[in-house]
Parts: sequence; C-alpha cells; structure tokens
Amino acid sequence: MTHRIVFVEDDQDLAELIRDFLSRHEMDVVIEPRGDTAMAAIEREAPDLVMLDIMLPGKDGLSICRELRPRFDGPIVMLTSLDSDMNQILGLELGANDYILKTTPPSVLAARLRAQLRNMRPSQSAPENPPPKTQRKMVFGQLAIDPVSRDVVLEGEKIALSTSDFDLLWLLASHAGETLNRDILLKEMRGVSYDGLDRSIDVAISRLRKKLGDNPSEPFRIKTVRNRGYLFSLSGWE
Repeated sequence: MTHRIVFVEDDQDLAELIRDFLSRHEMDVVIEPRGDTAMAAIEREAPDLVMLDIMLPGKDGLSICRELRPRFDGPIVMLTSLDSDMNQILGLELGANDYILKTTPPSVLAARLRAQLRNMRPSQSAPENPPPKTQRKMVFGQLAIDPVSRDVVLEGEKIALSTSDFDLLWLLASHAGETLNRDILLKEMRGVSYDGLDRSIDVAISRLRKKLGDNPSEPFRIKTVRNRGYLFSLSGWE
C-alpha cells in the first residue's frame, strides 16, 4: 500500500532527495515549497501524513501545525534542522506527532514515518469498524445518536460529523457518566496505546466539542477530568 505525504520544504534539493528515497518505501511524496500555500496543497492532496519544515517562506511550520491540527486526523511530523528542546516541546504541544532532525539517517526517517502511518491504522486484531455495544439509538435530552444511520441530532439540528468524530462520540456516550483516559480512547479508536505525547485524542475532543456547541473554556458536555481523562456528561444536553 502506497501512502501519500505532503512535504512542506523550501530546500528543493533536500526535498527531492527525501522524496526519491521515500518513494522506494511505498511513500508518494508531494513537495510544497511555501508555508503560505501549504494548507491549500494539503486540502488538495488529502495526504495520509504531513511533514513540515519550521523555517519556511510565507508562514512557518509551527503556525501551519497549529492551524492544521484541528482539521487533520493524520500524523503531522516536524522535519527540521532546529535542534532545541523548546522547539521540540512547542511542536509537540501544537499537535505534531513526532519531531525529527534533518540529520537523521534516511532509513531511520522512513522507519519513523512508517511507525506513524501504522499507528493511524486500526489494529489488525480488531475489526476496522467495531460494532457499538448496542445498536439502539441513544438519546440524552436534546441529543440523539443513531448508530444505524450514523446521524447525530442536537436541538433539532443534524450535526455533520466525520467517521472518526462519530466513533469518538459514540464511544464516549456509550460510557456516559464514566471517565475514559487517553489510553482507553486510543486503544478503542485506533488500536494503539497512549505514549504520553500523542495529542490526537485531545484534538479530536476539541473538534467534537466545537461541533456540539460545548464551551471550550468550561466544557459542560464533554468534560475534562484533570489527570484522568474525558467524561460524557449526562446532564449537559437539556
């Protein structure tokens, strides 16, 4: 299976070398040389993974990462020559899945990219779309979730959710009133364990809250339980 990657890098020679190497490892790389046109390229190409340099013309890679993370479910990898703890921490905090230096051997780079792509696929030991615990429609006040049609209606309005957003909402609602930690959510959603750095669940929760009209600063529908995880509130839908 060939994976599609958008690589945002203004050093054309380096970008082409990496593209040619990765092409031998089932990765099809599209090079985008400018930061201010990166989002358009990502939307156009719909890649499996995005790789970002930090120092770019038009817009820096950290800004792109911050803008991209709420709307992109795949891995974001920073590939840069900036070797500082602060940049690494900032990149990961903004939603990057990995931070790799350009001095990393190409074979190691390819292995780390494969690991990110592998982690985004459901576990082979679990069905790709595991059935819900119940096939019955769930209703919480003004919220109705139908697992058959996969429709979500809130206060009489249908809410458009992606497949992953619906699966996350169904999982949380199936355990309404319980706190689910990131490890449980990642294992159920993607078949991988939480490594202490992966922010994809936090980003998905934030996106889901926005679509469900939750308060981002004081959420009352999908609550954050400090140092424990997330809780689907039974009383937030009246």
